Amino acid sequence: MNKSESIAALSAALAKAQAEIENASKTANNPHFKSKYADLAEVLNTVRPVMSRHGIAIVQMPSFESGMASVETLMTHSSGEWISNICSAPVSKQDAQGVGSAITYLRRYSLASFAGIAQEDDDANAAVGQRQTPAPARPAEKPALPDDRFRAACDAIAAGKTSVQVVRSRYTLTTEQDNELHVLESAQ
Repeated sequence: MNKSESIAALSAALAKAQAEIENASKTANNPHFKSKYADLAEVLNTVRPVMSRHGIAIVQMPSFESGMASVETLMTHSSGEWISNICSAPVSKQDAQGVGSAITYLRRYSLASFAGIAQEDDDANAAVGQRQTPAPARPAEKPALPDDRFRAACDAIAAGKTSVQVVRSRYTLTTEQDNELHVLESAQ
């Protein structure tokens, strides 16, 4: 943690703000895990108005380097005092979706920690590439899906010629393939 020379005024304002802040509501649905959780927007909507009333602002700066997503969260006070911390996590799916998921996860948890609130975690596994895949009924009978055929299946799903469920029922998928199907499913 880094901080300004003094954080007395910031600490007093934060104590007042935390007395008013309630835990974030679990309003987002995660169909993959069939559960609800407090997403980043809900945490921001819960924290921002109360912090603002007490002269506190939050700035979050994401970065990505060498397979690690990071978010520096800076809490500033109208007095000029500040505290900051960097939170990092490995990203196993090295594409925009994987990096974005990890950054969103880090932003949500860092902000909740700074604000002193709790919320349920349903996307932690996705952020670090450990999404649970549904157990196939007969794994030995399902063939693997090579990348070129997987791309063709994704195109067919996007064109409405087949569904995510059909692809999952017929093939044994890698975690990366299952994550990509999850994204396609969410977009439908």
